[in-house]
Formats: sequence, structure tokens, C-alpha cells
Amino acid sequence: MKVAFAADHAGWALRDRVFAELAALGHELVDVGSPEIVPGDDYPDVAVVVARAVTSGRAERGVLVCGSGVGAAIAANKVIGIRACMCHDSFSARQGVEDDDMNVLCLGARVIGEELAAELVKDFLSATFSGAERHRRRVEKIAALERAGQRSGPA
Repeated sequence: MKVAFAADHAGWALRDRVFAELAALGHELVDVGSPEIVPGDDYPDVAVVVARAVTSGRAERGVLVCGSGVGAAIAANKVIGIRACMCHDSFSARQGVEDDDMNVLCLGARVIGEELAAELVKDFLSATFSGAERHRRRVEKIAALERAGQRSGPA
């Protein structure tokens, strides 16, 4: 599977471990981030490049790392077609894909360690969307919200 990755300065600490896990699992890395740490960079900038890699088809899924995982998730979810979630436990990383068709995993380098990050990446990438009717229906409702948001003006 092709996996897009980027980290801001706060997420840089997990970069090498995530790369190693992707390689160990046999996935193809699509590194859309900076090749070196950029002090003071902003998580929305790295989130959008991962999100666009996924929505354009350059990658099938994405992994984003910032300090908490929260900002990256918020920013990535602004891109139509992205279903990003911050996960700090294996159940959420797996179930987010199986039930909600999550396509971007967000991690917080200031919250979790390297080994847990590797476990979450493994769980996220090994999971598949169940396709159950109730889950397809719910994902379609999310897509409908996105389409409606594109047409709506000020509230």
C-alpha cells in the first residue's frame, strides 16, 4: 500500500520509527514532508500535503504526526474526502478503518512513544473497511455533509 507521510517540527521525533515500521510492513512510503526538521513550521501545512496525496490517489492512506495529533486531524479533515482521526490506542486505529473508513491516521509525538506509534501504524494499515451496510450508510452521510458544506453560505 502507498502511504503518504508528513510531520511538523513537533512530530519529527516519531518520523524515523514510522518510516521503519512502514518498511518492515512492506508498504511504499510517499514522503510528502520536509526532508529535514523545520523549526516553527505549522501543522496545517503538512496536513494538507498528506490529505491531498490521499485524495489525488498518490497514496491510499496517510499518516500525520504533530505534537498532540489534534491539530493535524482538524486540518486534514478540512480536505474533502479525508476522514482523519487522532488515535492513541490500537482499538481506535483499527476500528476507525473498519467502521468509519478512516484514511488518515494522526499521531501525537508529545503524547505517545515510538513503539506505540509503530503499533498504531500497523493496526491502521492492516485494517480494512468492513463495507457493512450501516457503515457505508454512515460514511455516505459524512460525504453528504461535505457536499452540503461546499454549497452553504454564512449561517
